[in-house]
Amino acid sequence: MINVLNEKILKRLQKAGYKIIGKNKHSAVKLCLWTRKSIRTGEEEFCYKQKFYGNIGIKSHRCLQMTPSFPFCTLRCAFCWRDTSITYPKWIGKEDEPEDIIEKSIKAQRELLTGLGGVSHSEKHLKEAMNPSNAAISLAGESTFYEKLSQLIEAFHKRNMKTFLVTNGTLTEKLEKLKILPTQLYISLCSNSKEMMERVQKPLISDAWKKLNKSLELFPSLKTRKVIRLTLVKNLNMSEPEKYAKLIERALPDFIEVKGGMAVGFSRLQNRIKYEDMASHEEIREFARKIENSLDYKIKDEKKDSRVVLLKK
Repeated sequence: MINVLNEKILKRLQKAGYKIIGKNKHSAVKLCLWTRKSIRTGEEEFCYKQKFYGNIGIKSHRCLQMTPSFPFCTLRCAFCWRDTSITYPKWIGKEDEPEDIIEKSIKAQRELLTGLGGVSHSEKHLKEAMNPSNAAISLAGESTFYEKLSQLIEAFHKRNMKTFLVTNGTLTEKLEKLKILPTQLYISLCSNSKEMMERVQKPLISDAWKKLNKSLELFPSLKTRKVIRLTLVKNLNMSEPEKYAKLIERALPDFIEVKGGMAVGFSRLQNRIKYEDMASHEEIREFARKIENSLDYKIKDEKKDSRVVLLKK
């Protein structure tokens, strides 16, 4: 077991709804709010990913939200929902095997789901949720730190599961080494300048901005579905859309998601984001329209209750 997550930290995370799994305690699972809502409403309510990407089989109630590198990240973003006081910019300790991570992730998901049996819910959707069909490798930390990420993605695919992988783009060399790509690959683009990154994302490595730019240049060569996601917070990083557009233009993604950052989890508890910093859906849509005016992409969809707008070519 690695020594970065002591018993006190583990108890705090458990109370917040996380299940830390595996012998070496570097992976984690947490039920998404929309997974709960979808099960409770019989899929009448669902997340924006199901709305935008349901055509490839994405279902909120069958989504496994997990990470293989919970405590490890190169950034400490102001809007991150995790406890950024637990952040290590390099891997510490041994790694669990991909198949073991998946087995324990699904087991943890099922244990978390049993708590929904006591409230009003769709029995059909709860039963289906016990066998997830898509993995969101994005819960916390920088997943590309995990050396066996290709094998993890491949193991998910062998179970006929879709994979959505989110990276902050600061470990370009890890992206380059991925032999198996996810169903959909995201780069989180949350700053439009080096100064903004240092102020908003507080890098723990000296060349984070340079690495992000290298990853944006690498992006077009990666043969999978690709998304650039902007997470925007007023008074932090929601400015100069034309600068974001220039960065996006280099990456040539299939989709652009423009999303409002939310004052939830530890971002609120640690006073990093206040409710008044949260942009309304109308403000997010206006920002997306300015991106649209700068690029050869068009607004194609939106989900008001998630404060997110989708653009595509």
